[in-house]
Amino acid sequence: MLFWIVAAAMTAAVTALVLTPLLRGRRGSTGRAAYDMEVYRDQLKELERDLARGGIDERQAQAARAEIGRRMLAVADEDTREAAPSPGGPSISRNSRWAALALCVVIPFGALAVYVPTGHPNMPGQPFASREAAPPGGATPEIMQAIAKLRQHLKDDPNDLQGWLLMGQTQTRMGDFDASAEAFRQAVAVSQGKDPSILSSYAEAMTAAAQGVVPEEASRTFEAVLQADPHDARAHYYLALARAQAGDIRGALDRWVALVKQSPADAPWLPTVRQRITDTAGQLGVDVASVMPQPLPPSQPQGQSQPGAPPNAPGPTRDQVAGAANMTPEQRDTMIRGMVDTLATRLRDNPNDADGWLRLGRAYRVLGETDKATEALRSGVQAAPGRVDLMTAYADALIASGGSDEAPPAPAVTVFRDVLKLQPDNPQALYYVGLDAARTDNTAEASQLWGKLLTQLQPGSPEHAEVQARLDGLKRGG
Repeated sequence: MLFWIVAAAMTAAVTALVLTPLLRGRRGSTGRAAYDMEVYRDQLKELERDLARGGIDERQAQAARAEIGRRMLAVADEDTREAAPSPGGPSISRNSRWAALALCVVIPFGALAVYVPTGHPNMPGQPFASREAAPPGGATPEIMQAIAKLRQHLKDDPNDLQGWLLMGQTQTRMGDFDASAEAFRQAVAVSQGKDPSILSSYAEAMTAAAQGVVPEEASRTFEAVLQADPHDARAHYYLALARAQAGDIRGALDRWVALVKQSPADAPWLPTVRQRITDTAGQLGVDVASVMPQPLPPSQPQGQSQPGAPPNAPGPTRDQVAGAANMTPEQRDTMIRGMVDTLATRLRDNPNDADGWLRLGRAYRVLGETDKATEALRSGVQAAPGRVDLMTAYADALIASGGSDEAPPAPAVTVFRDVLKLQPDNPQALYYVGLDAARTDNTAEASQLWGKLLTQLQPGSPEHAEVQARLDGLKRGG
């Protein structure tokens, strides 16, 4: 009951504040007229003082008195006209009365109409910090619950690579790029940074989290991606964007032009890159037609996401996210193996799909089936001779299936030597061929290869320290 008394008193107070100006009516403007008359009287006094000092003569003084007197009469006439309609005090118009009556009804009943459906006197307070935010991306409660289960699973099993990839793709689709970047960072750690596609996804998520600005760490990651996979479109696109953001507009244009030249005509990222070329050419005052290149002939879709947009293939649907999150690790492995088997069947019908073989080989590596991974990547190298990313992946698979990082098998060394013929600065090839040379006591070749590799590594990094230690060992004869 106390609540309603207080509410009624507050409503009455608000209504009174609103009605007071309407009921007060209009009063004469005697205050302003009196002020003006006082000003003119002061002017007359000042005029007499100027005349006494000899500042003006009598003729000028008479002209000024006449002008001031005219103004005083005008003020007096205006005051009389405004005061005439209300000789007995303030007047209230009929419209004002109707408005006041309407507000007396609308204010209290309007407040009651708003409060009754949404409020209750006994309802506890709801501080802003405790309110539940709407799920991002329009996700349903079921999806949020599935993500929570997946997050808990990853806490229990932080080495589940597929789980981290699923989390990263899901958060990207929902627009939570900070969470997406963190998930992909964990995936990079689990995969030991050996999968260029995961590195590329991580760098793209970092850029999205920075609202489209390519961070320095993302640039370094994209550079590492291109070392392993020179055909990665995302890396080329974002490194060009980083150039533009750093003020190197011409360098950005050249990179985007090169990306169009090496992209198939049906690549999903082409419209975005062409628009960038158009905008950048306009900034430089260059004719767009003179710099816009022709892409390669159309090819099979490669499943690579359009730069600057969330990945569209082969990311999971929301139903798949919910279903996978509720699966046990064994059930999820079964689902993934089913997808891998489907890809393998398709490749048997289309053996020239080099990118498909690369994806299949990486999938087998994740599943721990090294022999199948090696065979798939060998088929990829046969489908696209001279592709460095396929060759290095194939050599890695040969090491995993028949050797060790300290003693790479001869077939892997042979592949890496072929890589150096195509890409003399490839860090993986420099390392492993140097390792083989050191193992066979070819100290001169090992020193030359590792010395070249050392110039590419960041001083102070673990990789730099390892290569430097191996060079020092060669000098000591060990």
